[in-house]
Amino acid sequence: MADGLNRRAALAAIGALCALSLGAATQSAQGADPIRIGELSSYNKFAAFSVPYRNGWQLAVSEINAAGGIEGRPLEVISRDDGGTTGDAVRVAEELVTRENVAFIFGTFLSSTGLAVSDFANRRKVLFLAAKPLSDAITMANGNRYTFRIRPSIYMQTNMLVEAGKATGAKKWAIVAPNYEFGQAAATAFKSLMPAAVNGAEIVVEQYPLLGKIDAGATVAAIEQAKPDGIFAALFGSDLAKFAREGTTRGLFKDRTVMSLLTGEPEWLLPLGDATPTGWIVTGYPWDQIEDEKHKAFVAAYQARYSDTPRLGSLLGYQTGYLIKAMLEKAGSFETEALIAALEGLKFDAVVDEAHIRPMDNQATIGAWVGKLAVEDGKGKMVDWTYADGADYMFSRAAVRAARRD
Repeated sequence: MADGLNRRAALAAIGALCALSLGAATQSAQGADPIRIGELSSYNKFAAFSVPYRNGWQLAVSEINAAGGIEGRPLEVISRDDGGTTGDAVRVAEELVTRENVAFIFGTFLSSTGLAVSDFANRRKVLFLAAKPLSDAITMANGNRYTFRIRPSIYMQTNMLVEAGKATGAKKWAIVAPNYEFGQAAATAFKSLMPAAVNGAEIVVEQYPLLGKIDAGATVAAIEQAKPDGIFAALFGSDLAKFAREGTTRGLFKDRTVMSLLTGEPEWLLPLGDATPTGWIVTGYPWDQIEDEKHKAFVAAYQARYSDTPRLGSLLGYQTGYLIKAMLEKAGSFETEALIAALEGLKFDAVVDEAHIRPMDNQATIGAWVGKLAVEDGKGKMVDWTYADGADYMFSRAAVRAARRD
């Protein structure tokens, strides 16, 4: 891949980049043909996470192009809304590959759409970087050589919570999770991990409300009746807010251990405000407390560009952009087989740590923050947190070999 411009023209073009929109910039940054990449996510249905995520990858792409792109070629991302349904996601993925002639695709939000696009990628033999979906099936039972996942999976984050919460001594557990792929996978992971971590641990009640349609009163009542020592929750968005408020009102969380996936992420924590339940053990993103210099630089750049604070999605989008850069530079090509070869074992800068892709299941080793919830100045925040290295919480090699069919 060669530039074809002299140094003076290239520098002038890079300078002009700052005055252009992202789309125009990628077309004209250095005058060379852009590397076209397809992206899709649930921007309308799940804007709270997807829009900050888009901000993150747009920031990364603008930085990469301003620095000369990939061997002089700018990145051009063709982005689409996947509708939040499996049918729409596959249709959009097909359009990106067939009509837009992209080199590969990345994104999706829901586990269900991620799995659908992963299957599409396998059938069409096109690379898919699953940036946000958490389903374990993406890298396990439904794993394929064309799909790579960036975010720490459900199993990885549940494993982190169990490790943090096992010392509480809770043995009788309730599970509450949405009745679709993400929630079912979270429950499965918890059922396997908690009894292995705590002798005598058992599940005494399970509640699976429809996504976005929780009856918080009935759910809380069912859990109360079972009298568990602890609650494992995998709710987000409006379901989380309703459950947290109803449970607090009825005293459900008093003197009980609560472990909750994702709740410390600003996307879901900010809307809770002063109703944030204190003491829950959560995975999340305490962005304003992280002292790493690279992360501080990311936060400063993000705030300067968007006049807003980053969310977990923002960091994930940014990490995805730089993983793509590392992959393309290592591959020296954007042919699918070259990209796959480059991704296997790829080391990349994940801002908060140095991560890599594990070849046997195509899972990145990016970690997550684990801590407790507190309320400060009327806002929820994470306290007593630590960063858990994803490499320490992945499926065992034996489990991967048993699950994958490729």
